[in-house]
Amino acid sequence: MHATARTQSRVVILIDPSHQIGTTLAWDELGMVVTELSELYQTVKERQIELVLVEESRQDLTGAVALRIRKFAPLAEIWRIVHSHFGPDEQEKLFDGYLSRDLGDKGMAERLNTILSDKALLRQYQMVGRSSSIKAVARVIEKIAPTEVSVLIVGPSGSGKELVARAIHNESTRKGKPYVAINCGALAEGVLESELFGHERGAFTGSVAKREGLFFKAQGGTIFLDEIGETKPDMQVKLLRVLEDGTYYPVGSSEPRRANARVVAATNRDLTEAIAERQFREDLYFRISVVKIVLPPLYQRRQDIQPLLHFFWEKTGVEYSDAALDLLTRYDWPGNIRQLKNFATRMAALKPGGMVDVKDVERFIAEQNASATHLPVSTGRTVEQAGQELIYRAILSLGTEIKMLRDLITSHLPADAEPTPGTEVVSVTNATMDEMERRLIEKTLDETSGNRKETATRLGIAERTLYRKLKKYNLS
Repeated sequence: MHATARTQSRVVILIDPSHQIGTTLAWDELGMVVTELSELYQTVKERQIELVLVEESRQDLTGAVALRIRKFAPLAEIWRIVHSHFGPDEQEKLFDGYLSRDLGDKGMAERLNTILSDKALLRQYQMVGRSSSIKAVARVIEKIAPTEVSVLIVGPSGSGKELVARAIHNESTRKGKPYVAINCGALAEGVLESELFGHERGAFTGSVAKREGLFFKAQGGTIFLDEIGETKPDMQVKLLRVLEDGTYYPVGSSEPRRANARVVAATNRDLTEAIAERQFREDLYFRISVVKIVLPPLYQRRQDIQPLLHFFWEKTGVEYSDAALDLLTRYDWPGNIRQLKNFATRMAALKPGGMVDVKDVERFIAEQNASATHLPVSTGRTVEQAGQELIYRAILSLGTEIKMLRDLITSHLPADAEPTPGTEVVSVTNATMDEMERRLIEKTLDETSGNRKETATRLGIAERTLYRKLKKYNLS
């Protein structure tokens, strides 16, 4: 089984014909083959390339080359073809994934089709990104959208929960029917009940006419209940009744109504903690979370920052320097995609068709830090846990800066220079940094019950890096 002609036209492969290793694959049947970086640039510029494969022996695809490719094609993924599962550690951030030669022609063609199918799903759902986590969300949507199950979307504010809800509706059998949305946390309980279920004339002061609620307006379609974790217990009982038997009562009415709307709910809270604190009903939780979709914060999917910026700036002509992009991808974005869009919109207004540089980014980040009034808390963690992790990260970051400063000073010393007291201080500090890093890894492993993939995701490092550090600290 070889790649289809359509697949081949979207794949370009950078090989070294003079340095073939092991069994030769039928490259030209998998995609367009190039042997020079100039050919690769030209191909990406002229054609709609979605996937760039790089043979393991090509060490000339550096970070600068990858950045240039992605400026031409921001959604193009760059995968390394290797002999084993793991690629070179020093280049792990360059690549979106790794393909083993052991797959052979047939297995390679199947993997390419899977990668391109995932990208097609993202386009179909109007989701922008290259990360494995956003692809996983798209695959879940594909499976559950045609069903009638209730869905709970969990993710921090600004991470795109309503976009997922709309995709579920648009891919369901209800797509020709209404889609209505409401933020449950933005309304008082009495107002929320009236908005959801409607009310009769004279039901309360000011109700001069009968009004239909959103469950009525969503008849046959989908209702999206955003921030459902902010509802009060009395409202939760009424929502539970709708989900269990499809009936509800408008405010001021004793006549039941029948609801025929699929419920998709969302929250930025850990509802299991709310259940433990008796703030959320457990039976309602099980009703709304038949399927749970978890949206990670933007700092856990940094691969998606550059594609999102291109999407926001597509029609504005705004460009950015390499240094500005580096700073943007290192920032944690506590407001997630909404905050990134805010930055992009601001730059489009201030610099239409211009160049965003490091000073623009630094000014924006300084402003965000000045206006922050609380710690960014990741979903599922308490303020205390988040604060402790921020302290760990700050210490680790400080350790990196100290090492860089030490290397800089050492590089300018004469070869026969004697060690100074300062050098000893740095050594002690480095030992402290290693200890703090080891403790952070141990703590995160404990929180994830030993799940190494989840541990790596929470720490914001590649799984290969985690394995290396586990070996370093004898934690494996």
